[in-house]
Amino acid sequence: MTEDNLLALDKQLCFRIYSLNKTMTKLYAPLLKSIGLTYPQYLVMLVLWEANNSGVPVKHLTERLDLDTGTLSPLLKRMEQAELVSRVRNQSDERSVTIALTQKGKALREEAACIPEKLFHQTGMSVEELSDIQSKLDMLLATARSKL
Repeated sequence: MTEDNLLALDKQLCFRIYSLNKTMTKLYAPLLKSIGLTYPQYLVMLVLWEANNSGVPVKHLTERLDLDTGTLSPLLKRMEQAELVSRVRNQSDERSVTIALTQKGKALREEAACIPEKLFHQTGMSVEELSDIQSKLDMLLATARSKL
């Protein structure tokens, strides 16, 4: 392969992943709109639902979602205004904030339960194919992160 071919946009793995990310977000948009969430809000809710109604420290959310506090804080503020979550300061350490689901946020889980299956059907791929892709992406992510 010549150097010119290596620099072709369509040969760039990073561009494929970038395009896939944008496309997947667009596929999620109408599904999430039906339950009143944006994609970033959906990701926060997934982490909170995984916590089984336990509060989650903001620090955990930033680590789990790979977001900085400057991005996450306004997102959480909007979610609190929508009465999906509550923010509680740790009394022993005012800098530490825990995010908890409200009753409305807990109830939204039932409405969201159908979203993964609906999105799965839109891909046109089998469970095995998607599982294989996910495993390979997990390996790529782990390798890439180990280089940072």
